Amino acid sequence: MTTTSPFDQNSLPLGGLRVIELGQVLSGPFAGAILSDLGAEVLKIEKKEGGDDARHMGPAFHHGDALNFHLFNRGKKSIALDLKSQTGLDALHELLKDTDILIHNLRPGVTESMGIDGKSLCATYPKLIYCEISAFGHEGPMRLRPGYEPLIQAFSGLSSTNGGPDDPPIRIGASVCDQGTGMWAVIGVLSMLEKRRHTHHGGVVNASLLETALVWNGQKSEAYINQQQLPVRHASGHPNFVPYEAFDASDGPLLICCGNDRLFAKLSAVLGQEQWINDPKFSTNRQRLVHKSELLAQLCPLLLKQSRDHWVQAFEGVGVPCSAILTVPQALENPQVQALNLRLPVPGQTFKLTGLPLSFDGLRPPIKSGAPQLGEHNEDFNL
Repeated sequence: MTTTSPFDQNSLPLGGLRVIELGQVLSGPFAGAILSDLGAEVLKIEKKEGGDDARHMGPAFHHGDALNFHLFNRGKKSIALDLKSQTGLDALHELLKDTDILIHNLRPGVTESMGIDGKSLCATYPKLIYCEISAFGHEGPMRLRPGYEPLIQAFSGLSSTNGGPDDPPIRIGASVCDQGTGMWAVIGVLSMLEKRRHTHHGGVVNASLLETALVWNGQKSEAYINQQQLPVRHASGHPNFVPYEAFDASDGPLLICCGNDRLFAKLSAVLGQEQWINDPKFSTNRQRLVHKSELLAQLCPLLLKQSRDHWVQAFEGVGVPCSAILTVPQALENPQVQALNLRLPVPGQTFKLTGLPLSFDGLRPPIKSGAPQLGEHNEDFNL
Protein backbone atom coordinates (compact mmCIF):
# COMPACT_ATOMS: atom_id res chain seq x y z
CA MET A 1 0.00 0.00 0.00
CA THR A 2 1.29 3.44 -0.92
CA THR A 3 1.48 5.69 2.11
CA THR A 4 2.61 9.18 2.91
CA SER A 5 5.41 10.01 5.30
CA PRO A 6 6.61 13.19 6.98
CA PHE A 7 9.39 13.71 4.44
CA ASP A 8 11.91 16.34 5.39
CA GLN A 9 12.01 18.98 2.66
CA ASN A 10 15.60 18.14 1.75
CA SER A 11 14.99 14.38 1.77
CA LEU A 12 12.65 14.62 -1.21
CA PRO A 13 14.31 14.09 -4.62
CA LEU A 14 14.40 17.81 -5.47
CA GLY A 15 14.99 19.17 -1.99
CA GLY A 16 17.33 22.18 -2.04
CA LEU A 17 16.36 23.35 -5.52
CA ARG A 18 14.68 26.68 -6.14
CA VAL A 19 12.16 27.15 -8.93
CA ILE A 20 10.64 30.40 -10.13
CA GLU A 21 7.28 29.94 -11.82
CA LEU A 22 5.77 32.64 -13.98
CA GLY A 23 2.69 30.53 -14.47
CA GLN A 24 -0.86 31.15 -15.52
CA VAL A 25 -3.85 28.82 -15.26
CA LEU A 26 -2.64 25.28 -15.89
CA SER A 27 0.39 24.01 -17.86
CA GLY A 28 3.03 26.14 -16.11
CA PRO A 29 1.41 25.88 -12.66
CA PHE A 30 1.01 22.11 -13.05
CA ALA A 31 4.72 21.79 -13.78
CA GLY A 32 5.42 23.95 -10.73
CA ALA A 33 3.15 21.82 -8.54
CA ILE A 34 4.97 18.65 -9.61
CA LEU A 35 8.34 20.17 -8.77
CA SER A 36 7.01 21.45 -5.44
CA ASP A 37 5.65 18.03 -4.46
CA LEU A 38 9.06 16.57 -5.35
CA GLY A 39 10.70 18.88 -2.83
CA ALA A 40 11.71 22.02 -4.72
CA GLU A 41 11.04 25.47 -3.32
CA VAL A 42 8.69 27.03 -5.88
CA LEU A 43 8.30 30.79 -5.92
CA LYS A 44 5.18 31.71 -7.85
CA ILE A 45 5.58 35.20 -9.27
CA GLU A 46 2.19 36.82 -9.80
CA LYS A 47 0.97 40.18 -10.99
CA LYS A 48 -0.04 42.47 -8.14
CA GLU A 49 -3.57 43.02 -9.39
CA GLY A 50 -5.49 39.77 -9.26
CA GLY A 51 -2.56 37.38 -9.53
CA ASP A 52 -2.83 34.21 -11.59
CA ASP A 53 -6.06 34.33 -13.62
CA ALA A 54 -6.84 30.83 -12.33
CA ARG A 55 -7.61 32.31 -8.91
CA HIS A 56 -10.90 33.52 -10.40
CA MET A 57 -11.68 30.69 -12.84
CA GLY A 58 -14.61 29.15 -11.02
CA PRO A 59 -16.57 29.77 -7.82
CA ALA A 60 -14.66 30.79 -4.72
CA PHE A 61 -13.54 27.70 -2.80
CA HIS A 62 -11.05 28.86 -0.16
CA HIS A 63 -9.59 32.29 0.61
CA GLY A 64 -11.68 33.53 -2.32
CA ASP A 65 -9.74 31.42 -4.83
CA ALA A 66 -11.17 28.75 -7.15
CA LEU A 67 -10.69 25.06 -6.38
CA ASN A 68 -8.48 24.43 -9.42
CA PHE A 69 -6.10 27.14 -8.26
CA HIS A 70 -5.62 25.25 -4.99
CA LEU A 71 -5.07 21.96 -6.79
CA PHE A 72 -2.36 23.26 -9.12
CA ASN A 73 -0.63 25.70 -6.78
CA ARG A 74 -0.30 23.78 -3.53
CA GLY A 75 3.05 23.94 -1.80
CA LYS A 76 4.21 27.15 -3.48
CA LYS A 77 5.15 30.60 -2.21
CA SER A 78 3.43 33.59 -3.81
CA ILE A 79 5.37 36.74 -4.56
CA ALA A 80 3.46 39.61 -6.14
CA LEU A 81 5.59 41.77 -8.44
CA ASP A 82 4.94 44.35 -11.12
CA LEU A 83 7.26 43.06 -13.81
CA LYS A 84 6.36 46.01 -16.02
CA SER A 85 8.26 48.22 -13.60
CA GLN A 86 12.00 48.38 -13.12
CA THR A 87 11.54 47.77 -9.40
CA GLY A 88 9.71 44.53 -10.12
CA LEU A 89 12.30 43.39 -12.64
CA ASP A 90 15.11 44.20 -10.22
CA ALA A 91 13.39 42.08 -7.56
CA LEU A 92 13.05 39.19 -9.99
CA HIS A 93 16.74 39.37 -10.89
CA GLU A 94 17.64 39.35 -7.21
CA LEU A 95 15.67 36.11 -6.80
CA LEU A 96 17.22 34.63 -9.93
CA LYS A 97 20.69 34.78 -8.39
CA ASP A 98 19.80 31.73 -6.26
CA THR A 99 17.39 30.03 -8.68
CA ASP A 100 17.96 26.73 -10.46
CA ILE A 101 14.92 26.57 -12.71
CA LEU A 102 12.54 29.12 -14.22
CA ILE A 103 9.28 27.93 -15.80
CA HIS A 104 6.83 30.17 -17.59
CA ASN A 105 3.83 29.83 -19.86
CA LEU A 106 3.28 33.52 -20.46
CA ARG A 107 1.92 34.71 -23.78
CA PRO A 108 4.60 34.48 -26.49
CA GLY A 109 6.57 37.70 -26.82
CA VAL A 110 5.93 38.93 -23.27
CA THR A 111 9.23 37.74 -21.80
CA GLU A 112 11.18 39.19 -24.74
CA SER A 113 9.51 42.56 -24.20
CA MET A 114 10.68 42.53 -20.57
CA GLY A 115 14.18 41.23 -21.30
CA ILE A 116 13.62 38.00 -19.37
CA ASP A 117 13.55 35.60 -22.32
CA GLY A 118 15.60 32.42 -22.22
CA LYS A 119 18.54 33.68 -24.23
CA SER A 120 18.92 36.80 -22.10
CA LEU A 121 18.56 35.16 -18.71
CA CYS A 122 20.78 32.18 -19.52
CA ALA A 123 23.49 34.59 -20.63
CA THR A 124 23.23 36.40 -17.28
CA TYR A 125 22.81 33.26 -15.17
CA PRO A 126 24.73 30.47 -16.93
CA LYS A 127 23.52 27.73 -14.55
CA LEU A 128 19.85 28.63 -14.97
CA ILE A 129 17.53 26.08 -16.55
CA TYR A 130 14.89 28.08 -18.38
CA CYS A 131 11.71 26.29 -19.45
CA GLU A 132 9.32 28.00 -21.81
CA ILE A 133 5.85 26.57 -22.40
CA SER A 134 3.86 27.86 -25.36
CA ALA A 135 0.66 26.93 -27.13
CA PHE A 136 1.87 26.28 -30.68
CA GLY A 137 5.62 25.78 -30.23
CA HIS A 138 8.73 27.96 -30.33
CA GLU A 139 9.09 27.73 -34.12
CA GLY A 140 6.80 28.17 -37.08
CA PRO A 141 4.38 30.82 -38.39
CA MET A 142 1.99 30.40 -35.42
CA ARG A 143 4.61 30.48 -32.66
CA LEU A 144 3.34 33.81 -31.27
CA ARG A 145 -0.30 32.76 -31.01
CA PRO A 146 -1.88 32.01 -27.63
CA GLY A 147 -4.00 28.92 -27.16
CA TYR A 148 -6.12 26.98 -24.72
CA GLU A 149 -6.82 23.28 -24.18
CA PRO A 150 -9.93 22.86 -26.38
CA LEU A 151 -8.41 24.98 -29.14
CA ILE A 152 -5.26 22.84 -29.25
CA GLN A 153 -7.28 19.62 -29.18
CA ALA A 154 -9.26 20.92 -32.14
CA PHE A 155 -6.26 22.23 -34.10
CA SER A 156 -4.07 19.15 -33.57
CA GLY A 157 -6.62 16.63 -34.82
CA LEU A 158 -7.04 15.15 -31.34
CA SER A 159 -10.73 16.03 -31.13
CA SER A 160 -11.38 14.55 -34.55
CA THR A 161 -10.31 11.09 -33.37
CA ASN A 162 -12.35 11.17 -30.14
CA GLY A 163 -15.86 9.76 -29.84
CA GLY A 164 -17.89 7.29 -31.83
CA PRO A 165 -18.24 6.89 -35.61
CA ASP A 166 -21.36 9.08 -35.82
CA ASP A 167 -20.37 11.66 -33.23
CA PRO A 168 -19.13 15.15 -34.00
CA PRO A 169 -15.53 15.89 -32.97
CA ILE A 170 -15.40 15.74 -29.17
CA ARG A 171 -13.00 17.31 -26.71
CA ILE A 172 -11.33 14.85 -24.35
CA GLY A 173 -12.69 15.68 -20.91
CA ALA A 174 -9.37 15.85 -19.10
CA SER A 175 -6.89 18.66 -19.86
CA VAL A 176 -4.49 16.23 -21.52
CA CYS A 177 -2.62 18.90 -23.48
CA ASP A 178 -2.16 21.37 -20.63
CA GLN A 179 -1.26 18.82 -17.99
CA GLY A 180 0.69 16.67 -20.43
CA THR A 181 2.79 19.68 -21.40
CA GLY A 182 3.43 20.37 -17.73
CA MET A 183 4.73 16.81 -17.43
CA TRP A 184 6.98 17.18 -20.50
CA ALA A 185 8.28 20.44 -19.06
CA VAL A 186 9.26 18.66 -15.86
CA ILE A 187 10.92 15.84 -17.81
CA GLY A 188 12.83 18.44 -19.78
CA VAL A 189 14.10 20.40 -16.78
CA LEU A 190 15.06 17.22 -14.91
CA SER A 191 17.04 16.08 -17.95
CA MET A 192 18.75 19.45 -18.11
CA LEU A 193 19.53 19.23 -14.40
CA GLU A 194 21.41 16.00 -15.03
CA LYS A 195 23.29 17.61 -17.91
CA ARG A 196 24.13 20.61 -15.73
CA ARG A 197 25.62 18.27 -13.15
CA HIS A 198 28.31 17.41 -15.70
CA THR A 199 28.64 20.66 -17.67
CA HIS A 200 27.86 23.23 -14.93
CA HIS A 201 25.71 25.05 -17.48
CA GLY A 202 21.94 25.29 -17.82
CA GLY A 203 20.01 26.09 -20.98
CA VAL A 204 16.59 26.52 -22.52
CA VAL A 205 13.87 23.84 -22.57
CA ASN A 206 10.89 24.33 -24.88
CA ALA A 207 7.57 22.54 -24.61
CA SER A 208 4.16 23.27 -26.13
CA LEU A 209 0.57 22.14 -25.98
CA LEU A 210 0.52 21.44 -29.72
CA GLU A 211 3.56 19.17 -29.61
CA THR A 212 2.05 17.31 -26.67
CA ALA A 213 -1.23 16.82 -28.54
CA LEU A 214 0.59 15.58 -31.65
CA VAL A 215 2.54 13.07 -29.56
CA TRP A 216 -0.63 11.82 -27.84
CA ASN A 217 -2.17 11.35 -31.29
CA GLY A 218 0.98 9.75 -32.67
CA GLN A 219 -0.53 6.34 -33.40
CA LYS A 220 -3.20 7.92 -35.59
CA SER A 221 -0.70 10.17 -37.33
CA GLU A 222 1.77 7.39 -38.04
CA ALA A 223 -0.97 5.16 -39.45
CA TYR A 224 -1.95 7.95 -41.85
CA ILE A 225 1.60 8.86 -42.86
CA ASN A 226 2.99 5.35 -43.22
CA GLN A 227 -0.03 3.26 -44.14
CA GLN A 228 -2.37 5.86 -45.65
CA GLN A 229 -5.02 4.96 -43.07
CA LEU A 230 -7.33 7.78 -42.07
CA PRO A 231 -8.28 7.69 -38.36
CA VAL A 232 -11.59 6.01 -37.60
CA ARG A 233 -13.38 6.83 -34.38
CA HIS A 234 -14.08 3.76 -32.30
CA ALA A 235 -15.82 5.26 -29.23
CA SER A 236 -14.44 3.05 -26.42
CA GLY A 237 -12.94 0.59 -28.89
CA HIS A 238 -9.50 0.08 -30.40
CA PRO A 239 -8.53 0.01 -34.08
CA ASN A 240 -6.28 -3.03 -33.70
CA PHE A 241 -8.07 -5.41 -31.31
CA VAL A 242 -11.44 -7.22 -31.34
CA PRO A 243 -13.29 -7.49 -29.00
CA TYR A 244 -11.80 -4.54 -27.17
CA GLU A 245 -14.50 -2.02 -26.22
CA ALA A 246 -17.60 -1.31 -24.14
CA PHE A 247 -20.63 -3.56 -24.25
CA ASP A 248 -24.02 -3.43 -22.56
CA ALA A 249 -24.84 -6.00 -19.93
CA SER A 250 -28.38 -6.32 -18.62
CA ASP A 251 -27.92 -3.53 -16.07
CA GLY A 252 -25.13 -1.32 -17.40
CA PRO A 253 -22.00 -1.03 -19.52
CA LEU A 254 -18.74 -2.87 -19.07
CA LEU A 255 -15.45 -2.80 -20.94
CA ILE A 256 -13.84 -6.00 -22.23
CA CYS A 257 -10.25 -6.06 -23.47
CA CYS A 258 -9.14 -9.12 -25.43
CA GLY A 259 -5.65 -8.06 -26.36
CA ASN A 260 -4.62 -11.39 -27.90
CA ASP A 261 -6.01 -14.67 -29.21
CA ARG A 262 -5.46 -16.49 -25.91
CA LEU A 263 -7.75 -14.07 -24.12
CA PHE A 264 -10.34 -14.37 -26.86
CA ALA A 265 -10.33 -18.15 -26.43
CA LYS A 266 -10.99 -17.71 -22.71
CA LEU A 267 -13.83 -15.28 -23.39
CA SER A 268 -15.34 -17.70 -25.90
CA ALA A 269 -15.27 -20.50 -23.35
CA VAL A 270 -16.97 -18.38 -20.66
CA LEU A 271 -19.72 -17.52 -23.14
CA GLY A 272 -20.13 -21.14 -24.23
CA GLN A 273 -19.05 -20.27 -27.77
CA GLU A 274 -16.03 -22.54 -28.19
CA GLN A 275 -16.78 -22.83 -31.91
CA TRP A 276 -15.49 -19.26 -32.34
CA ILE A 277 -11.98 -20.46 -31.54
CA ASN A 278 -11.88 -22.69 -34.62
CA ASP A 279 -13.91 -20.43 -36.90
CA PRO A 280 -11.47 -19.03 -39.49
CA LYS A 281 -13.33 -15.71 -39.37
CA PHE A 282 -12.75 -15.34 -35.62
CA SER A 283 -9.78 -17.52 -34.69
CA THR A 284 -7.16 -14.76 -35.03
CA ASN A 285 -7.28 -11.09 -34.17
CA ARG A 286 -6.54 -10.05 -37.75
CA GLN A 287 -9.52 -12.05 -38.97
CA ARG A 288 -11.71 -10.66 -36.19
CA LEU A 289 -10.81 -7.16 -37.37
CA VAL A 290 -12.08 -8.05 -40.84
CA HIS A 291 -15.25 -9.71 -39.52
CA LYS A 292 -15.82 -7.46 -36.51
CA SER A 293 -19.46 -6.63 -37.25
CA GLU A 294 -20.35 -10.30 -37.64
CA LEU A 295 -18.69 -11.23 -34.35
CA LEU A 296 -20.30 -8.39 -32.42
CA ALA A 297 -23.71 -9.31 -33.81
CA GLN A 298 -23.33 -12.61 -31.99
CA LEU A 299 -21.50 -11.31 -28.91
CA CYS A 300 -23.72 -8.38 -27.92
CA PRO A 301 -26.97 -10.37 -27.38
CA LEU A 302 -25.11 -12.87 -25.21
CA LEU A 303 -23.78 -10.16 -22.90
CA LEU A 304 -27.26 -8.67 -22.45
CA LYS A 305 -28.43 -11.87 -20.76
CA GLN A 306 -26.54 -11.26 -17.51
CA SER A 307 -25.58 -8.37 -15.24
CA ARG A 308 -22.24 -6.71 -15.59
CA ASP A 309 -21.22 -7.93 -12.13
CA HIS A 310 -21.85 -11.47 -13.34
CA TRP A 311 -19.67 -10.95 -16.40
CA VAL A 312 -16.91 -9.15 -14.52
CA GLN A 313 -16.68 -12.01 -12.05
CA ALA A 314 -16.78 -14.63 -14.80
CA PHE A 315 -14.22 -12.98 -17.07
CA GLU A 316 -11.86 -11.98 -14.27
CA GLY A 317 -12.06 -15.56 -13.03
CA VAL A 318 -10.30 -16.77 -16.18
CA GLY A 319 -8.03 -13.74 -16.60
CA VAL A 320 -9.90 -11.74 -19.25
CA PRO A 321 -9.37 -8.02 -18.50
CA CYS A 322 -12.70 -6.28 -17.98
CA SER A 323 -14.30 -3.60 -15.86
CA ALA A 324 -17.62 -2.01 -15.15
CA ILE A 325 -17.63 1.55 -16.51
CA LEU A 326 -17.68 3.62 -13.34
CA THR A 327 -18.80 7.15 -12.63
CA VAL A 328 -16.39 9.50 -10.86
CA PRO A 329 -18.01 8.89 -7.45
CA GLN A 330 -17.99 5.13 -8.02
CA ALA A 331 -14.33 5.20 -8.98
CA LEU A 332 -13.38 7.26 -5.92
CA GLU A 333 -15.29 4.89 -3.64
CA ASN A 334 -13.66 1.78 -5.10
CA PRO A 335 -11.44 -0.06 -2.58
CA GLN A 336 -8.54 -0.17 -5.06
CA VAL A 337 -8.60 3.58 -5.58
CA GLN A 338 -8.89 4.18 -1.85
CA ALA A 339 -5.98 1.83 -1.15
CA LEU A 340 -3.72 3.99 -3.32
CA ASN A 341 -4.29 6.92 -0.95
CA LEU A 342 -3.87 9.43 -3.77
CA ARG A 343 -5.95 12.16 -2.16
CA LEU A 344 -3.69 13.76 0.41
CA PRO A 345 -4.34 16.07 3.36
CA VAL A 346 -3.40 19.71 2.98
CA PRO A 347 -1.59 20.94 6.12
CA GLY A 348 -3.69 23.40 8.07
CA GLN A 349 -6.78 22.84 5.90
CA THR A 350 -9.88 20.69 6.19
CA PHE A 351 -9.82 19.47 2.58
CA LYS A 352 -7.67 17.05 0.62
CA LEU A 353 -6.18 17.30 -2.89
CA THR A 354 -4.99 14.78 -5.44
CA GLY A 355 -1.27 14.13 -5.01
CA LEU A 356 1.42 12.93 -7.39
CA PRO A 357 1.01 9.53 -9.08
CA LEU A 358 4.51 8.65 -7.87
CA SER A 359 5.96 6.87 -4.86
CA PHE A 360 9.53 6.56 -3.62
CA ASP A 361 10.33 3.39 -1.69
CA GLY A 362 6.61 2.92 -1.26
CA LEU A 363 6.01 6.45 0.04
CA ARG A 364 4.03 9.10 -1.81
CA PRO A 365 5.37 12.66 -1.45
CA PRO A 366 3.02 14.68 0.77
CA ILE A 367 1.55 18.06 -0.03
CA LYS A 368 3.76 20.45 1.92
CA SER A 369 1.25 23.31 2.20
CA GLY A 370 -1.86 24.76 0.67
CA ALA A 371 -1.94 27.21 -2.21
CA PRO A 372 -0.62 30.63 -1.18
CA GLN A 373 -2.62 33.80 -0.98
CA LEU A 374 -1.56 36.48 -3.42
CA GLY A 375 1.73 38.02 -2.32
CA GLU A 376 1.72 36.02 0.89
CA HIS A 377 5.50 35.53 0.85
CA ASN A 378 6.73 38.96 -0.28
CA GLU A 379 7.92 39.80 3.22
CA ASP A 380 9.88 36.53 3.45
CA PHE A 381 12.10 37.87 0.66
CA ASN A 382 12.10 41.49 1.84
CA LEU A 383 9.97 42.56 -1.12
